Amino acid sequence: MESLEGQELQVERANEGFYRAFESLDIREMERIWATDDAVRCIHPGWGVRAGWPAVRDSWILIFNNTTQVRLEVTNVDIRMNGEFGWVTCTENLVTTIDGEPQVSRVHATNIFMKRAGRWKMVHHHGSPGFDLPAEGFGEKE
Repeated sequence: MESLEGQELQVERANEGFYRAFESLDIREMERIWATDDAVRCIHPGWGVRAGWPAVRDSWILIFNNTTQVRLEVTNVDIRMNGEFGWVTCTENLVTTIDGEPQVSRVHATNIFMKRAGRWKMVHHHGSPGFDLPAEGFGEKE
């Protein structure tokens, strides 16, 4: 049986994979991260619940099609485990380019992963708008 620390590390890597897929703006990369069945749920900031993989997938396609670039810095990562479930709470510090204009924002997120066939798959993502300021210096031109 795998140790709790080993499982936490796998969930941490799955969470990092989610954010790499987000930054890639590639639905194929995102699809590799998610479980792709009716049990999945996704709540983007200001949106209603998207239930089931087709609706979740469509929400990511809409975001990806209207975003030309996204850069993320994930902070305040906290990982918790309970059997076949692992969940991550974190802060997403984002710089996106929409219609040629940079947008800086902060989102507080909960990502839930479930172990399926030996791999940790995302089954739920919930992002809430953060009304506090993004991490100091984040989004500044280099």
